[in-house]
Amino acid sequence: MSQFLMKPKIDFAFKEIMADEKARTGFLSAVLHLDPADIRETRILNSFLRKVHEDDKLGILDVRILMNDDMEIDTEIQLSKLNVWADRSLFYVAKMFTEQIEEGQKYDVLKKCVNISILDFVLFQGEPEFYSCFHLLEDTRHFLYTDKMEFHVIELPKLPAGPVEGCTELELWAKFINAERKEEFDMLAEKNPYIDSAYKQLQVISQDQRMRMEYEAREKAVRDYNQGMYEAEQRGREEGQRLSRESIAKNMLSLGLSAETIFQATGVHVDQIRN
Repeated sequence: MSQFLMKPKIDFAFKEIMADEKARTGFLSAVLHLDPADIRETRILNSFLRKVHEDDKLGILDVRILMNDDMEIDTEIQLSKLNVWADRSLFYVAKMFTEQIEEGQKYDVLKKCVNISILDFVLFQGEPEFYSCFHLLEDTRHFLYTDKMEFHVIELPKLPAGPVEGCTELELWAKFINAERKEEFDMLAEKNPYIDSAYKQLQVISQDQRMRMEYEAREKAVRDYNQGMYEAEQRGREEGQRLSRESIAKNMLSLGLSAETIFQATGVHVDQIRN
């Protein structure tokens, strides 16, 4: 029990780590490239499971934070591949933006809305960097249209391996979120006081029996979901291969080749070919 440590990239654990104000400040300052001293206040607005549709068995747990009373930040962790992630994050940032204003209010009440996506899969193929930041810019002259929407994407599989010496604050945080062994946590905590606070919070929640049960239930749900998706892909691939073999067999049959020859070439059973 004393050696058990939750994995920060399991969203339940990340949510509980963000309950620590110092850890929250350090994480946001690293991602948003701010001096921690400029972050006067951070307040968690809510953290809940957001489901894409009613039958969604897993859902995505997000943590929404109000910073300095002028910026809303939504942080999400996604462990399984989701090709529509960009559209999805845009949808929820737009929703977060429009929910701020009520009928009769002026547009100056609108706060900046930021999405931070921590992904355990590669979203941008062919791009080597683990971190990307997006704004609304003019196409050719690249000046800002508005600063009210901002997207930060951290792709954990692209994290460079090797020692932590010379790593940026953001890279240290990404390595902490991706870490699984005590030795990794110890080393990263020594490099950054905010990560040290996050690590202490991780140790506390890892020893809480109730939280551990919730964490393990969430980890199992993520694992079962990923396994289900893998098996569905395998079935789809096998069905595609079967249909492809049958299609080739039909073409060979139309050319007048014998059932035995087609069987040897495609593996489709002779009786099936004759039928």
